[in-house]
Amino acid sequence: MAYESGVDPVGSDWTQSQIRYYVFAVLFVLFDVEAVFIFPWATRLDVYALFGLVEMAIFIFILILGLFYAWRKGVLRWV
Repeated sequence: MAYESGVDPVGSDWTQSQIRYYVFAVLFVLFDVEAVFIFPWATRLDVYALFGLVEMAIFIFILILGLFYAWRKGVLRWV
């Protein structure tokens, strides 16, 4: 009998979870990694000048399109 956290297990050993939790987690990681790309750009904005600004605007626009697509598909609806 499995024992975890001092609580007796309830139900069977194998349960199926919904795919939406995995998709939500992948979206979280995607938008979390986005900060890794924005931070260096923000710290060196003077070096990148106008080209860097346009490039980051395109990057953020693509992210906003992805967020809008996920929202329209209902992936962000938790319940």
